[in-house]
Amino acid sequence: MSQINRSAAQLNATVLANKRIGQYHQIVFGIGDLVKSCRPGNFVAIKVGGESSRMILRRAFAISRVSESVSFGGTMELIVAPHGTGSKWLCSQPEGAEVDIVAPLGTAFGIPTAPVNALLVGGGYGSAPLFGLAEVLKARGCKVDMLLGASTGAKIYAPMEGKRAVNSLKIYTEDGTMGETGRVTEPIKTLIDNREIDVIYSCGPMGMLSAISALTAGTDVVHQCAVEEAMACGIGICMTCVLPVMGEDGKIAMLRSCIDGPVMDGGQVQWQMVGQVPEGTP
Repeated sequence: MSQINRSAAQLNATVLANKRIGQYHQIVFGIGDLVKSCRPGNFVAIKVGGESSRMILRRAFAISRVSESVSFGGTMELIVAPHGTGSKWLCSQPEGAEVDIVAPLGTAFGIPTAPVNALLVGGGYGSAPLFGLAEVLKARGCKVDMLLGASTGAKIYAPMEGKRAVNSLKIYTEDGTMGETGRVTEPIKTLIDNREIDVIYSCGPMGMLSAISALTAGTDVVHQCAVEEAMACGIGICMTCVLPVMGEDGKIAMLRSCIDGPVMDGGQVQWQMVGQVPEGTP
């Protein structure tokens, strides 16, 4: 296993809670001391379908947040949309069920050592990992603002929870059913021009991440994004989740989202080449 996953472990995690919230499921697992190794931006690979399942590959899910309590010990929360066969199986698991997981995996968000003005931008249920990140940033003394966006209000995850987690929250929906009408990226240019933010943390559809990177290009604003690229193995072996990324040497390399990400420098990802393999790329 890669050095980046040196704290990862495989275990049978008990489902402590499985609650439907709008279009999504909030699933909480008991993971014991493994909670001490989890960071905002990490993900978990889960064996789905049960022992007799034909679904051989694990499914990767972003970790929403982790916590420790006297009652439950270390817990890990996931927000899951029951779209595919694997995610539907996971959402059907009752309290007390045991699920085979490997965590924590991948590269986490970089946390500033000194207080900064941070903007968190989430699209759909991709915003869930940002809530745990907001808690960490506020504990460091950062000013944390959040923008949540989706095509429709039903796809905005837990807006009230988001409001409690940050200094300010604005919601944008393309059909105007919640918050302001428009795309979540629309206010970002003004915020950058007014020097109201130092770093943007984003999680959501690749098109949204690309748009934010375009807005921060040529500015002093750092953009850390958790890319959404399909992962098969989750540990850097299969090479199915590669993205073209510019290195410090000015050369483009195909990096693995699961090992070199999922958190990447948005300014280095070559968004216009996603889905392609540039000629001469290693």
